[in-house]
Amino acid sequence: MASAIKTRTTATRLLTAVAVLSGLALSAVQAHAATPSSRTEAPAAVAAALPVVDMEATVLAAQIDPRRPDSTLTPGAKDSVLAVERALQARNLLDARWVDGYFGTTTITAYAAFQRSLGYSGLDANGLPGSSSLTALGQGKFTLTHQIAAGAKVQRDGYTVDTRTQTMLTEAERLLGFHLTLDQGSYNPGGDPTSAGTHDGGGVVDVNVDGMSSTTRTAVARALRQVGFAAWVRNPNQGDWPWHIHAAAISDTDLATQAQNQVGDYYLGLNGLANHAADDGPRIPIQTWEEYQRTH
Repeated sequence: MASAIKTRTTATRLLTAVAVLSGLALSAVQAHAATPSSRTEAPAAVAAALPVVDMEATVLAAQIDPRRPDSTLTPGAKDSVLAVERALQARNLLDARWVDGYFGTTTITAYAAFQRSLGYSGLDANGLPGSSSLTALGQGKFTLTHQIAAGAKVQRDGYTVDTRTQTMLTEAERLLGFHLTLDQGSYNPGGDPTSAGTHDGGGVVDVNVDGMSSTTRTAVARALRQVGFAAWVRNPNQGDWPWHIHAAAISDTDLATQAQNQVGDYYLGLNGLANHAADDGPRIPIQTWEEYQRTH
């Protein structure tokens, strides 16, 4: 009898052990099925670790920072600019002491060198970040968000402008309730010596104001500013030109260097002229075209 009880006890223990081992094996299989393998997990982990560069903030900083009399950072741009500067440093194009979140002239020069290394020249290598060059620089270093593009070249009033500028002008016309006629367009290198090279690239136009009253001229400048232009009413006392409205599309990635400087001056409360006088246009909250679109 004792022998039989011992046999049954031993059998019970064996069955229990088998059940426990089976349960452990099943748990291991389930855990393996629920957890991605290291091969699928690695790319996601790497991507999650990369910083994010906001192109809108970066391009804005590249226009404003070089015009500042001090090293004040452009609000909201520091982290993005730092990521860009670290990527430039990794390519031995920027010394570590300039990796500071300030997109000043040294960073502009370094970025232009990177653009040239990609085979770009002229407007495409003036240090203002474009979508293609930022994407190339960011490989393995950062991801890109809020991308900006000037778009294709189109004709307006017999002048060349880019699609982004055309869309902005159309919206300004909608706000005003009447058509705006251009006196000069974009991509016009050397076309008008009095323009000091501001029209050499994209994003810059002169608006005809013939027959407009002073009140209407101001209203046009205000509407242009509202949709994202740095815009001023120009008069013959300021230079060798007739009355007109000069407008530069903020953050147009095809802006000539001279036009970038005007945008920077606009943000700093200046008139965009060589005399660096105070802004004489209608003062409204400054915003880019992309910012305007998000609120309308």
